[in-house]
Amino acid sequence: MDLLENKVAIVTGAGSGMGKAISQLFASKGATVIASDINEERLSELATDKIIPVVANVADENDVSKMFDKAKELGHLDILVNNAGIMDSFKTVANLDDATWQKIMDVDLNGPFYTTREAVQMMQGQDQGGVIVNVASIGGLFGGRGGCAYTVAKHGLIGLTKHVAAVYGYNGKIRANAIAPGGVATNITDTIKDVDPDGVKVAMSFGENLPIGDPDDIAQLALFLASDNSKFINGAVVTADGGLTVR
Repeated sequence: MDLLENKVAIVTGAGSGMGKAISQLFASKGATVIASDINEERLSELATDKIIPVVANVADENDVSKMFDKAKELGHLDILVNNAGIMDSFKTVANLDDATWQKIMDVDLNGPFYTTREAVQMMQGQDQGGVIVNVASIGGLFGGRGGCAYTVAKHGLIGLTKHVAAVYGYNGKIRANAIAPGGVATNITDTIKDVDPDGVKVAMSFGENLPIGDPDDIAQLALFLASDNSKFINGAVVTADGGLTVR
């Protein structure tokens, strides 16, 4: 039997990069994947008999409801992967405008809150419970790996992970873990414009020639955390950065 046989998963930010790799890997391991993204064209390229595209913005509660309506049609939800995220061009607190702050919070923190709330409500009523995997960042572990808003949002996402693990995972019903990637070759850098030189200076202070991972590296870790192979892991934050932050 495949590792995720008969499982239903929601993956956000599935149109490209890590979300695409996670969706395709999960489907290859037997899961039916509800793949969400704001980019309809990219999503349409993903569609198969195992991957169901749902065009949705995680910052919009009505769009989030569409994902979960699809899961309810399928009868259950076993896995939620909160992967959708954008960056803030390394804007330091002194140079960060309200609009950028709000946009980052809406996508990187409010969105995972909306999806997690829906997932927990659904998973609690299932005999098999469920698993939540949040794609955070090394920016959520340190103060200078991203801009102000991104750093705060990713710290918040790790806090959300630990809260869910503590409240709902003590009896094994719902597990929640986070992945903290370093540099990964994805299109998230497309969201970086008008870079703040002060923020970049701090982020690059630990050196150049950074290790860059492949989206499949993160997908393989997400598969492990979503499967029963990690059934005794709850509330953990797993760093996947090629050793960057051990230096």
